[in-house]
Amino acid sequence: MNYFALLTVLAAAVIIVGDRLLLRRTMNRLDRMLNDAIAGRFTEANFDESRFSAVESKLYRYLSACSSSEANLSEEKARIQTMIADISHQTKTPIANILLYAGLLGEQPLPEGCPDLVAALGAQAEKLRFLIDALVKSGRLETGVIAVQPRRAALAPMMQAAAIQIQAAAENKGIALSYLPLEQTARFDPKWTQEALFNLLDNAVKYTPAGGRVSLSATPYELFCRIDVTDDGPGIPEVEQAQVFERFYRSPSVRDEQGVGLGLYLAREIAAAQGGYIKLASKPGSGSTFSLFVPI
Repeated sequence: MNYFALLTVLAAAVIIVGDRLLLRRTMNRLDRMLNDAIAGRFTEANFDESRFSAVESKLYRYLSACSSSEANLSEEKARIQTMIADISHQTKTPIANILLYAGLLGEQPLPEGCPDLVAALGAQAEKLRFLIDALVKSGRLETGVIAVQPRRAALAPMMQAAAIQIQAAAENKGIALSYLPLEQTARFDPKWTQEALFNLLDNAVKYTPAGGRVSLSATPYELFCRIDVTDDGPGIPEVEQAQVFERFYRSPSVRDEQGVGLGLYLAREIAAAQGGYIKLASKPGSGSTFSLFVPI
């Protein structure tokens, strides 16, 4: 009786050890297959009816499909890059001419009512130029034609340049613009971050009523520096706060204001491209604060 029990135990031990060895060989083989796939050198090695042969075949088909999709994506990006370049080149001169002729026409003696029409023509042409520029910038960022290149730099000069850029628009509207400089360095692309910050400031000035206030300040943290653009405008309802960063989105309450709905979208894309992000705090009737987080 003890003899048969001993044989049973030994047989069970042999089976367990054999299963573990088989499992280890299987895992090692799968590990090699995945490493080869990651390195781009995977090829089918088994052409039989085994389970491994079927797995290899499926993995090879999957990798081939991924490679084909990547090639198609690269071709699509190349076409988009070409289209963006064509749009920029083909529209720049006509729009500049329209603005030039509208300006010259506005300097001439015109019949009653015509100066307003000329002014409207110039404003619409300027809006079209802004739209084309914004589309080209966002398209180049998305397709990688223009790469954001973060580097260690001081925040104060970039913030000051953005404030100076929006100063005239604020003064023309009677808006008080305050700027609190911060002696702090961070890792960001100065040119593109200034573009993003200007878009936030432009948005604040645009939707703040005459006589209001817009402030620009910054607060350093351990990992990020937060740059705040605060206004005392009408505020943004909570249901719209996620939508304002979408391409071409415009709130029904500001349809009469100038704008095309690309500034906040472009600012968010720039922030994300350099490892940062944008947050919005706003309540209807209490103004808004757009916070640009820049990696330290």
